[in-house]
Amino acid sequence: MIFSRNNFIIMLAGIALLITGFIIMTMETAEYGFGPLGLTVGPAFLMLGFIVEIYAIMHKDKPAGGDN
Repeated sequence: MIFSRNNFIIMLAGIALLITGFIIMTMETAEYGFGPLGLTVGPAFLMLGFIVEIYAIMHKDKPAGGDN
């Protein structure tokens, strides 16, 4: 397989961050979403989620062999 079990676990964590970010942005009560949740906290979670997803795709497990 292209991805290992660790890659899939990291991907699930990234997806959870993305979902959390969208939920936080929908919780904003200010008009047109111009409050702190809609402008800073939610997008920060989204950015972190995308960074985690990129890391999950690029992550490569170390070989199980010795010290080569």
